[in-house]
Amino acid sequence: MKCYRCGQEIKLEVGQKLFRQDTCLKCESYLRCCLNCTLYNPVAWKECREPEAQRVEDKTMANFCEFFSPSDDTAGRIFHRADEARRKLDDLFKKPADSE
Repeated sequence: MKCYRCGQEIKLEVGQKLFRQDTCLKCESYLRCCLNCTLYNPVAWKECREPEAQRVEDKTMANFCEFFSPSDDTAGRIFHRADEARRKLDDLFKKPADSE
């Protein structure tokens, strides 16, 4: 997995669990947080694809969510995809240079 904040590669052994207090060695951000979870989705209800999960206000803070699963895709990439989609929409509806 990669740290959501700095992108540092975190090597996990098969079946290895992340504990609440585990932090990134590079930036010291919490690893067991919503932004590092496969279920995190900024456009989903509660920003989580698991309907039974408790709402977590600060997605960067460590939590005790029983549904946590380390993600290979970082939240930054999710936001970059959203930014890219927004840019494409802007380009689609942008007025041509000749019409100004």
